[in-house]
Amino acid sequence: MEAKKNILTYEGLTKLEQELHDLKVVRRKEVAQKIKEAREQGDLSENAEYDAAKDEQRDIEARIEDIEAILKNAEVVVEDEVDLDTISIGCRVKILDMEVNEEMEYKIVGSTEANSLKGKISNESPVGKALLGHRAGEIVDVETRVGEISYKILEIQRSN
Repeated sequence: MEAKKNILTYEGLTKLEQELHDLKVVRRKEVAQKIKEAREQGDLSENAEYDAAKDEQRDIEARIEDIEAILKNAEVVVEDEVDLDTISIGCRVKILDMEVNEEMEYKIVGSTEANSLKGKISNESPVGKALLGHRAGEIVDVETRVGEISYKILEIQRSN
């Protein structure tokens, strides 16, 4: 079975690469030092600092594995080459919620980068999936958990 492609923008790729570097170069050394200091305190069976440092080390190694797996199957969207005629991954879209007459702006990204609090929605989310391939001026109906919502696409632009 082929691994799922992780669609990333260049910004998302850079952030993951920086996080990986920080984890491998900085955080590993910090935790190794904490473990060393805790060992020097003697009895490890009742040493809370040692247990906490080992837990932190385990978390760091798990995150390193996760990032490496994401990067191994990464497909980077070149945002400068995104077609602005239709909505696609890597573009920023301004839409109007026709029910409440509220404008919203989202960047369409792969699921790895999605963060609705930062205005980044996944191409796999109900709204993201429904918007893909549509043009400015079109009305798109999205089936959500709370029912069907209609959005009018106001503008499609580059995200950078």
